[in-house]
Amino acid sequence: MGRLFTSESVSEGHPDKICDQISDAVLDAHLTVDPNAHVACETLVTTNFCLLAGEVKSHANVDYEKVARDTIRSIGYDQPDLGFHFNENTYRIRIHSQSPDIDHGVVDNKGAGDQGLMFGFACCETEAHMPYPIQLAHRLLEKLREVRLAGELPWARPDAKSQVTVEYEGFKPVSIDEILLSVHHAPDVGTEDMIEDIRNKVVSPVLTLCKPHLQWTGKLLFNPSGRFAIGGPHGDTGLTGRKIIVDTYGGTGRHGGGAFSGKDSTKVDRSAAYMARYIAKNLVEAGIAERCEIQLAYAIGQAEPVSVMIETFGTEKVSDISAVETVVKDIFPLQPYDIIDYLGLKKPVFSRTSSFGHFGREPGHDGTFSWEKVDRVEDIASRLF
Repeated sequence: MGRLFTSESVSEGHPDKICDQISDAVLDAHLTVDPNAHVACETLVTTNFCLLAGEVKSHANVDYEKVARDTIRSIGYDQPDLGFHFNENTYRIRIHSQSPDIDHGVVDNKGAGDQGLMFGFACCETEAHMPYPIQLAHRLLEKLREVRLAGELPWARPDAKSQVTVEYEGFKPVSIDEILLSVHHAPDVGTEDMIEDIRNKVVSPVLTLCKPHLQWTGKLLFNPSGRFAIGGPHGDTGLTGRKIIVDTYGGTGRHGGGAFSGKDSTKVDRSAAYMARYIAKNLVEAGIAERCEIQLAYAIGQAEPVSVMIETFGTEKVSDISAVETVVKDIFPLQPYDIIDYLGLKKPVFSRTSSFGHFGREPGHDGTFSWEKVDRVEDIASRLF
């Protein structure tokens, strides 16, 4: 047997993901009115309680409680028996103006909204240029949401987690060793009935469509604790930004540590991570390497990155990686405001990113997931081949 690698995902009803979705809904609400808004919004949820805190510079007048309430209801937390059902006294808002020191560096210098390092990654394991385990883990939960909302799983509730273990030979995925799904459920349903539903209505349809098609051992671990009748924020407190590995590459490659949700794109935690993914994906699509990781690093208030690094893990098809770095600096905009303009990050496109991963998604006509486009392949190839 080769080596095994595991990645996980969490559903839109997971407590941390509820917070990510509220924080990004607040961001989108500001950007809808004021495309130049600066937003840093954090959310906490627990049993019948929601707290929003952060810093904002915006011309928009946003009803924060309504944004949070609408987001929570849209996820499916709209019944009192879920332990997360609100009256007018269960929201607290602690949002104030952004520091003028940060504003000066960002607006006057057109610099980064914070220091930090960001990574982007792409590989040839899937059509989306994503690692196989995290891509499959996301798609399983998307399917679970689809059939739950269609009424095909009347026992299922919004909170869920997936975990996928894949066998590798080198960098090549060769088989699916195990699939784990934990699903919040009604208290009166039998485990065997739930397992049958999950196999037939979630796992089998996803594996049929998943490319490349890998052999699955058939091992399915379902609700391994035995029971998951108490879930969502009633079962576990949630916070914005606690699922950064779920949001990115499932543990494949490195992570700079910065979360995405609730931050406008002057924060390079978000915009530079999106650009790094965009660069890596275009390099892989151009045939420069089968596996590519990009690191960008910034200083607060400064426009130019302090460093640019490319790692290809021995899969490169060119002899000089330094030449690739030169081409990247020539072709791709790397200053924060240029990244924002190039990827269209002043639009209210972030709510959709806050569940099922920020990467490996289809770019939309409305500007969502613009960083997933592969439109610089010819430019790269003409310079390096």
